[in-house]
Amino acid sequence: AQPPAASPTQHAGDAAQALALRHLEAAGLVLLAANQRSRTGEIDLIVRDDDTLVFVEVRSRQSARFGGAAASVGHDKQRRLWRTAQVFLQTRWRGPLPPCRFDVVAIDDGVLTWLRDVFRES
Repeated sequence: AQPPAASPTQHAGDAAQALALRHLEAAGLVLLAANQRSRTGEIDLIVRDDDTLVFVEVRSRQSARFGGAAASVGHDKQRRLWRTAQVFLQTRWRGPLPPCRFDVVAIDDGVLTWLRDVFRES
Protein backbone atom coordinates (compact mmCIF):
# COMPACT_ATOMS: atom_id res chain seq x y z
CA ALA A 1 0.00 0.00 0.00
CA GLN A 2 1.25 3.45 -0.84
CA PRO A 3 1.34 6.17 1.80
CA PRO A 4 -1.41 8.77 1.44
CA ALA A 5 -0.61 11.73 -0.78
CA ALA A 6 0.67 14.78 1.04
CA SER A 7 -1.85 17.56 1.55
CA PRO A 8 -1.20 21.14 0.32
CA THR A 9 -0.47 22.06 3.94
CA GLN A 10 2.10 19.26 4.20
CA HIS A 11 3.72 20.37 0.93
CA ALA A 12 3.92 23.94 2.24
CA GLY A 13 5.44 22.69 5.51
CA ASP A 14 8.01 20.59 3.66
CA ALA A 15 8.94 23.59 1.49
CA ALA A 16 9.29 25.83 4.55
CA GLN A 17 11.48 23.24 6.28
CA ALA A 18 13.69 22.90 3.18
CA LEU A 19 14.05 26.71 3.00
CA ALA A 20 14.92 26.86 6.71
CA LEU A 21 17.51 24.09 6.34
CA ARG A 22 19.18 25.81 3.37
CA HIS A 23 19.36 29.03 5.41
CA LEU A 24 20.87 27.28 8.46
CA GLU A 25 23.36 25.30 6.37
CA ALA A 26 24.43 28.51 4.58
CA ALA A 27 25.15 29.94 8.05
CA GLY A 28 27.43 26.95 8.77
CA LEU A 29 25.12 24.73 10.82
CA VAL A 30 25.18 20.97 10.14
CA LEU A 31 22.03 18.84 9.89
CA LEU A 32 21.98 15.89 12.30
CA ALA A 33 18.33 14.82 12.02
CA ALA A 34 14.99 15.95 10.58
CA ASN A 35 11.41 15.26 11.66
CA GLN A 36 12.36 13.51 14.89
CA ARG A 37 9.16 12.05 16.31
CA SER A 38 8.45 10.55 19.70
CA ARG A 39 5.35 10.03 21.79
CA THR A 40 5.86 13.58 23.11
CA GLY A 41 5.90 15.37 19.76
CA GLU A 42 8.11 16.20 16.80
CA ILE A 43 11.20 18.32 16.29
CA ASP A 44 11.55 19.66 12.75
CA LEU A 45 15.34 19.95 12.56
CA ILE A 46 18.23 19.05 14.84
CA VAL A 47 21.44 20.77 13.82
CA ARG A 48 24.91 21.39 15.22
CA ASP A 49 26.17 24.95 15.60
CA ASP A 50 29.87 24.46 16.45
CA ASP A 51 29.68 22.59 19.78
CA THR A 52 25.99 23.40 20.45
CA LEU A 53 23.09 21.08 19.66
CA VAL A 54 20.20 23.11 18.28
CA PHE A 55 16.57 21.98 18.20
CA VAL A 56 14.77 23.96 15.49
CA GLU A 57 11.03 24.54 15.11
CA VAL A 58 10.06 25.75 11.63
CA ARG A 59 6.83 27.78 11.38
CA SER A 60 5.35 29.26 8.24
CA ARG A 61 2.38 31.57 7.78
CA GLN A 62 0.96 33.20 4.67
CA SER A 63 0.59 36.45 6.56
CA ALA A 64 1.74 38.03 9.80
CA ARG A 65 -1.85 38.59 10.95
CA PHE A 66 -2.62 37.09 14.37
CA GLY A 67 1.00 37.50 15.48
CA GLY A 68 2.69 35.64 12.66
CA ALA A 69 4.67 32.41 12.57
CA ALA A 70 6.93 33.03 15.57
CA ALA A 71 4.00 33.88 17.83
CA SER A 72 2.51 30.45 17.07
CA VAL A 73 5.21 28.78 19.18
CA GLY A 74 3.44 29.28 22.49
CA HIS A 75 4.11 27.88 25.94
CA ASP A 76 2.44 24.50 25.26
CA LYS A 77 4.42 23.99 22.05
CA GLN A 78 7.63 24.97 23.85
CA ARG A 79 6.90 22.41 26.56
CA ARG A 80 6.31 19.67 23.92
CA LEU A 81 9.55 20.60 22.14
CA TRP A 82 11.46 20.46 25.42
CA ARG A 83 10.05 17.01 26.24
CA THR A 84 10.77 15.71 22.74
CA ALA A 85 14.35 17.03 22.94
CA GLN A 86 14.75 15.20 26.27
CA VAL A 87 13.55 11.95 24.66
CA PHE A 88 15.99 12.45 21.76
CA LEU A 89 18.90 13.05 24.14
CA GLN A 90 18.00 10.04 26.30
CA THR A 91 17.41 7.59 23.45
CA ARG A 92 19.48 8.70 20.45
CA TRP A 93 22.37 10.86 21.67
CA ARG A 94 25.72 9.19 22.23
CA GLY A 95 28.50 10.77 24.23
CA PRO A 96 28.66 13.66 26.67
CA LEU A 97 25.72 16.04 26.65
CA PRO A 98 26.53 19.16 24.62
CA PRO A 99 25.18 22.65 25.26
CA CYS A 100 21.67 22.82 23.76
CA ARG A 101 19.37 25.58 22.59
CA PHE A 102 15.99 25.99 20.92
CA ASP A 103 15.68 28.11 17.78
CA VAL A 104 12.64 29.05 15.71
CA VAL A 105 12.77 29.73 11.98
CA ALA A 106 9.67 31.79 11.23
CA ILE A 107 8.58 32.35 7.64
CA ASP A 108 5.91 35.00 7.19
CA ASP A 109 4.70 35.59 3.63
CA GLY A 110 8.02 34.23 2.30
CA VAL A 111 10.21 36.32 4.63
CA LEU A 112 12.48 34.16 6.81
CA THR A 113 13.44 35.20 10.35
CA TRP A 114 15.85 33.04 12.38
CA LEU A 115 15.29 33.47 16.12
CA ARG A 116 18.10 31.94 18.18
CA ASP A 117 17.81 30.62 21.74
CA VAL A 118 14.14 31.56 21.97
CA PHE A 119 13.24 29.71 25.16
CA ARG A 120 14.67 27.71 28.03
CA GLU A 121 13.33 24.77 29.98
CA SER A 122 9.80 25.56 31.11
